[in-house]
Amino acid sequence: MCAEQSLAIRNRLNRVAGQVAGISRMIEEGAYCIDILTQLQAALAKAEDAILKQHADGCVAEAIASGDPDAQRAKFNELVDLIAKSKR
Repeated sequence: MCAEQSLAIRNRLNRVAGQVAGISRMIEEGAYCIDILTQLQAALAKAEDAILKQHADGCVAEAIASGDPDAQRAKFNELVDLIAKSKR
């Protein structure tokens, strides 16, 4: 991961930390549970998307460019496993 990408992801995670603080305040104030869950999912989804994009742009692209079928298969299987876990 290059320094620019790492910085972008760290910045996203810092925003998540701020959002979590806001969610904590929602809990203290007795906000509706569904509203809390919606905010939590939205905060984490953006961070997840940024990291997944980085993985595709870096690790997966490198495996494809390598021409190594085992490396390609491994990265493909990682993505399939991740998608399967997100459905649970």
